[in-house]
Amino acid sequence: VFAGIYPGEGEDYANLKDALEKLQLNDASLVFEPETSTALNFGFRVGFLGMFHMEIIQERLEREYDLDIIVTAPSVEYEVLMRSGEVLRIDSPADLPPEGDIEEIREPWMNVEIFTPTEFYGTVMELSTKRRATFLSQDYPAPNRVQLNFEMPLSELIVDFFDQLKSRTRGYASLDYQVADYRRDELVKLEILVNEEPIDALATIVHKDDAYHKGQALVSKLKDLIPRQLFTVPIQTSASGRVISRATAKAI
Repeated sequence: VFAGIYPGEGEDYANLKDALEKLQLNDASLVFEPETSTALNFGFRVGFLGMFHMEIIQERLEREYDLDIIVTAPSVEYEVLMRSGEVLRIDSPADLPPEGDIEEIREPWMNVEIFTPTEFYGTVMELSTKRRATFLSQDYPAPNRVQLNFEMPLSELIVDFFDQLKSRTRGYASLDYQVADYRRDELVKLEILVNEEPIDALATIVHKDDAYHKGQALVSKLKDLIPRQLFTVPIQTSASGRVISRATAKAI
């Protein structure tokens, strides 16, 4: 899992770099490299073992090193096949090449095993199919227990899936997954434009079918979060080169 970490104040950049280097000394799985964002200035692109690892690092930076940080939405590593035949690996949506140069985008898929009491069969199936999972098989290893096997994109698995699974099954379900392969899909870059300026830190890569709903949810949230100005601020989401949803933060 990859995310951008930026200092809340620009002068904290050196302190953030020192903190990440110290954390890396006793955590070999933590990787980072410098990254620049037009909206958030200088920061780092940081790689984690998973969402839990990311939360731990975020908490340690805030508590142990007393840093005020901004963390961008987590993403996974994608394979991009260019029309020239070159294959790129990108972990930041901002690095995605122009759409006209791309032949196909491949995303990592996982083999997922979910163990749950049979009474939660329906709710687990509903949750998984909403996350673009493909049902493979089921098995009954014990009375009133079912093992459901799925294939699911990693990008759908990392954000909130485990929390949702636990809450829907009152904590009884357990989850196991391993990497399957990279697969081609209809993926697009979802960009957020505030006052007609693209905010690269908010860009995400989503499935074409989900772009409108995710874009609509983002602009509705941003409309409430952005402080009101002396002028109206249009908030838009665009995908495949066209604006797909819009909200306006009214002027004072």
